[in-house]
Amino acid sequence: MRFNFRTKDKMATVNHEGAKAYTLTPEMELYSAIATTMLNDGFYENADNTLDRIKSLMPKVNATFVAKLAVYARQEMNLRTAPVVLATELAKIHTGDGLVGKTVEKIVKRPDEITEMLSYYQIANDRKGIKKLNKVSKQIQKGLAASFNNFDEYQFAKYNRNAAVKLRDVLFLVHPRAKDEAQQMLFNKIAADELAIPYTWETELSALGQQKFETEKAKKEAVRVKWEELIDSKRIGYMAILRNLRNILECEVSKTHIKAVCEYLTTSIAVANSKQLPFRFLAAYRELKAVNSGYTSYVMKALEKGLRLSVKNMKGFELDTKVVIGCDVSGSMQTPVSAKSKILLYDIGLLLGMLLQSKCDNVISGMFGDRWKIVSLPSTGILANVDAFYKREGEVGYSTNGFLVLKDLISRRYKANKIMLFTDIQMWDSKTNNQAGENTLSYQWSIYKKIAPEAKLYVFDLAGHGNAPLRIEQHDVYLIAGWNDKVFEVIDAMENGANAIEVIEKIEI
Repeated sequence: MRFNFRTKDKMATVNHEGAKAYTLTPEMELYSAIATTMLNDGFYENADNTLDRIKSLMPKVNATFVAKLAVYARQEMNLRTAPVVLATELAKIHTGDGLVGKTVEKIVKRPDEITEMLSYYQIANDRKGIKKLNKVSKQIQKGLAASFNNFDEYQFAKYNRNAAVKLRDVLFLVHPRAKDEAQQMLFNKIAADELAIPYTWETELSALGQQKFETEKAKKEAVRVKWEELIDSKRIGYMAILRNLRNILECEVSKTHIKAVCEYLTTSIAVANSKQLPFRFLAAYRELKAVNSGYTSYVMKALEKGLRLSVKNMKGFELDTKVVIGCDVSGSMQTPVSAKSKILLYDIGLLLGMLLQSKCDNVISGMFGDRWKIVSLPSTGILANVDAFYKREGEVGYSTNGFLVLKDLISRRYKANKIMLFTDIQMWDSKTNNQAGENTLSYQWSIYKKIAPEAKLYVFDLAGHGNAPLRIEQHDVYLIAGWNDKVFEVIDAMENGANAIEVIEKIEI
């Protein structure tokens, strides 16, 4: 996303590798931190440090911007934890109007986010003892009360978990006003803890797991029958299917049910409604590689089609636009995107790079570490291409010498139109201990612009550490933050002069 600020808003600093970098404005830094975090431990920063940095940045920007960023993060980036943090922390520093309440209502899209917000509120305000939920912000109460009107019994029951903060606790606290008699009856059920047990794959398999079977064969057969029943019911969601493809294959459901699963995975409406981040498809693809089934390749093809459908509106570039894609495969990129995920920043960079490659007709792709190496891959088979890159880990070393991408283009006098670098932007020169000014992205870009004055450089920030390897307000350099395919939508917007801050500012609260 484009951040077009004056030079005076930038100050020289150093990144985590000790190389020269430039600080971002508070709005830019807050946006970058939110767009690239699941509040998980990172290579350079743990979750507490990231959270502290987000909290420290909030008072430096306008309260309305924070509110709009929370809504943008939830509705456009499909993030869940970060919006809760922003809204809750905003309530601590902003009062006197309905801004927080309106924000809360807009970011609560699932019933469990109601309880999640109060759980975080307790932590954020250091609430302890038996009265942890007393004296909650009136605006948060108002927003949560309004959100109760947006869900039905099935949705409430599905997320009515036996956690520290329960739905009935919140109901008693915020006193939502029922819009009709039927909803009042629903609220009464929540209060009495009498919600109907929902028909979900979790509850069905949990009940099956409590049964005793005479043999393992009998148990396996029961699991197969249950999965076939779940598939037939069409009540299992898209993400649940993605996460359970390995289980479905391993329990050997019928050909008819495999076909039904794959048809669901490749249905345009189902894909669009699921709003899956691209790396969910990659995680499912990798799980399937360990499955010894004749249907594995068939399901993998469905995953590839599903991924392509999820990015079908993503714009690319035709033959008359020369694109260069560089993927950072350094050691710091070997960081999981969340504590429970097997997907690394390394994977995210490769996946976004391959998504872009699939949409370009004139493209050079490669990876950089200690060295820069061009890797020729077909535009088809996005998930397979990611793994092809991944298998070459270590081939170019583990440093972050991104300047070598430009140095190679300069030596060959290759005039690209657009250069895309997918990285945690901790750029440095590992060979001369950061002392050689020429071995920087900033210096090499200034030289390259003399060769290709129309070229544009896009730096995709996958980590959000709060600094950039070069000044991004000049010389056609753009910083883009985020993990999903929506980052590519911004490229087209940037061509027409839009920028991320302006997009966020246009959101109505």
